[in-house]
Amino acid sequence: MVGERVQKFRKEAGMSLTELAERAGVAKSYLSALERNIQTNPSIQFLEKIADVLKVNINQLLKDNTEEESELYTNLDNEWQSLVKEAMNSGVSKEEFKEFLEFNKWKIKQK
Repeated sequence: MVGERVQKFRKEAGMSLTELAERAGVAKSYLSALERNIQTNPSIQFLEKIADVLKVNINQLLKDNTEEESELYTNLDNEWQSLVKEAMNSGVSKEEFKEFLEFNKWKIKQK
């Protein structure tokens, strides 16, 4: 359940329920109800706020992954997301990024 995963990541981050609610700007009562599986259908906006504070991918809150997969998402997806955001903010277009990937594939074949 989503609430159980939120609670797991919150505890792993060493945060209290109050601290997570305050940092994410959500109601503590709603967060508590979610973690206790009283609320079972939170909005995507709510989960985005929670995921951002917990520094996890929103998919980690929605899907039940094994610990190894979860660690991979945590270590890889956040970094990739940051790189993509940085590329987008710097003005790199999708086409330019695709060209870079093609160039990189060609470069690897040349070795």
